[in-house]
Amino acid sequence: MKYNVKKLLELNLLRKIPPSPKKAEESIKTAESWLIEAENNLRNRALRSCILSSYLAMFHAARAILFLKGFREKSHFAVARFLEDMFVEKGLLERKWVEILDYYREMRHEDQYSTGFVVSEEEAERAFETAEEFVERMKELFERIKS
Repeated sequence: MKYNVKKLLELNLLRKIPPSPKKAEESIKTAESWLIEAENNLRNRALRSCILSSYLAMFHAARAILFLKGFREKSHFAVARFLEDMFVEKGLLERKWVEILDYYREMRHEDQYSTGFVVSEEEAERAFETAEEFVERMKELFERIKS
């Protein structure tokens, strides 16, 4: 099934709100603070926590784009679908960023709800590095679309 913004609204996975550059900027700051947390977790070998905080950095960076455009998610799944419909389809964002967000969303879900989730140091390092790149890419998109 193709999830465009209209479908996400119909399914109550997204809600329309007034566009908020202020909330968007706060969400970027939250993403940056999660990156710091991810780095600390990695350094302290809290590998599962590194994965979670890396994902949350990506989530909040992507969420900033929603706030800027006047939307609020009701599902983490909807954030990636929003980016896909609004920016990938229009050539403003590379598809790989949506795929990355989905990958780490699923990994976070697995960690939270599975009893056997294990993560290696390499996976945690990769998650942190990817989160840094993702946040930077969302900041670039933010700057491009904010006016």
